[in-house]
Amino acid sequence: MQSLLRLIPYLQRYKWQAVTAWVSVFISGALVQFSPQLVRYALNQGLQPVYDANHVFVRLDGSERFLVYAALAIVVFALGRGLTQFGQTFLAESLGQKVSYDIRNDVYDHMQHMSYAFHDNIETGQIMSRTTQDVENIRMFFAQALFRMVYIAVLVMVSLGFMFAINWRLALVSMVTMPIVIWRSVVFQSRVRPIWLGIQQSLAEVTQTADESLTGIRVVKAFSREDWESEKFRVKVQAQADLNLKQAVQMASNQPMLQSLGFAQIALTTGVGALLIARGQLTAPDVLAFALWLNALQLPLRTIGQLVNAAARCVSSAERVFELMDAQSDVQDGPGATELTHVDGHVRFEHVSFGYGKNAAVLSDVDIDAQPGQVVALLGPAGSGKSTVVNLIPRFYDVSSGAITIDGKDVKSITLDSLRKNIGIVQQDLFLFVGTIRDNIAYGRPGATQEEIESAAKVARIHDFIVSLPSGYDEWVGERGVTLSGGQKQRIAIARTLLLDPRILIFDDSTASVDTQTEFLILQALQDLMQGRTTFVIAQRLRTVMRADQIVVLDHGRVVQRGTHAELLLQDGLYRQIFDLELKDQEEALGQVTESRRADATSVRGAE
Repeated sequence: MQSLLRLIPYLQRYKWQAVTAWVSVFISGALVQFSPQLVRYALNQGLQPVYDANHVFVRLDGSERFLVYAALAIVVFALGRGLTQFGQTFLAESLGQKVSYDIRNDVYDHMQHMSYAFHDNIETGQIMSRTTQDVENIRMFFAQALFRMVYIAVLVMVSLGFMFAINWRLALVSMVTMPIVIWRSVVFQSRVRPIWLGIQQSLAEVTQTADESLTGIRVVKAFSREDWESEKFRVKVQAQADLNLKQAVQMASNQPMLQSLGFAQIALTTGVGALLIARGQLTAPDVLAFALWLNALQLPLRTIGQLVNAAARCVSSAERVFELMDAQSDVQDGPGATELTHVDGHVRFEHVSFGYGKNAAVLSDVDIDAQPGQVVALLGPAGSGKSTVVNLIPRFYDVSSGAITIDGKDVKSITLDSLRKNIGIVQQDLFLFVGTIRDNIAYGRPGATQEEIESAAKVARIHDFIVSLPSGYDEWVGERGVTLSGGQKQRIAIARTLLLDPRILIFDDSTASVDTQTEFLILQALQDLMQGRTTFVIAQRLRTVMRADQIVVLDHGRVVQRGTHAELLLQDGLYRQIFDLELKDQEEALGQVTESRRADATSVRGAE
């Protein structure tokens, strides 16, 4: 009930449409149940029995004109009922669509503002299932079950009112099975509600399994795991099928029982009514009206089980949806947060420690002082915390202890929107959206001009490739950028970041997917761009490391060395080990490339 009550504000947004729908429900129900009374009145008044002196029935006498008028009135009632039922159905469906539209938007908007930590701990399939199937169950409740329940209530109240007005004894007889129907509906709801919770959870698992398998289809094929993935999916689908079958068994056992009760009730009412006619306590039109009322109630009463089922599904789905909406982001604007303006780019880490959830600390007592315009290279073995450092600057996560400041302001005191608008990020895990190359580059600045987009692309050394494509900047990018190579995606992502013109740059191993020549061109172009901007770079390439104003060496979440390339080479430590194992070969290769270029230049000058 609490979950249903939380849905009321969504209905209140369209209160006048809801009021009109309620009015249609009441009028439609009243017209349906007034019709038997009209038939009874017409027969009683339009056909008068004639008896002889011995009180033996002789014939029926009445007014044909009255009967014609009564028949026309019944037709008018039927037309009115049809119109009001149309209004009820249309308005209810419209309300259901609008409510589901609002809920989906609210859930999606809430998910967009959740922190990295939240998305780290929830499966995408769970979110997809709750924003699609669960919201659809809520829509169906508003569009069908809610107003249908009220419609049935109106039918029952009006029919019972007429029945008691005609003969209270027969009315009581006509109510014999109603408590049984109500009891059965309550029992049915208690049984199907946990089943529907299981069905929705199972559907989320099926969605998650399919999404994971299809997203990683290249890995699946590379390791010949198609059969295993198919079997895994079959197990999930079978579990859902079993739950649906269990729910169908409940439905199959409930509906025939309600239907049998309905027929038994009509038979009992007709039998008792015949006895009362024989005693002279009722007329045949009275019993006919009772039969018509009960017959009109049969189908609605038999659908009570379905309506209760829809309500149970709605409650289960609402619980799952509100569970998402009640989740609170670990990273939010603090009280009194201010806008970050006129950024110089002085970034400081002051005794920063951080851990993911309850896991052991990833960073411990990290101090970094990046002066405006400096290039800070982060170096260290895998798992040393390099990516975590740069993820803390735009507050993708909040520090566990210590503080990060920009121009002396704690990032927690700055609004998230203004903070991230001043930080340009090229992440290690590249992601391009389905759309054109232009759309992907201008993602952070939808209003950017073509000239600005092309300028950013030129700096990222991707412009020449783009214009060589059949559609140029209007070339369509496949899902996750599958139509592009790793280096091409990398340079488009760099262009996307450069277009923001941020004061602080973060390159998370952003040249890892490009060849040496492309890397040289990108870094060459970025040198001018980095002037006056504070830049954090995670890279394993010597060119990047050598040009850094400050190299911070991390190991197991701690800063173990810091300095320039030349300074660190003179020290015995982790940097020297990394250089000897990984960077020295690059230095030799770089020296060979440099000598080759000098020789080419000398030969060109000699020819001239």
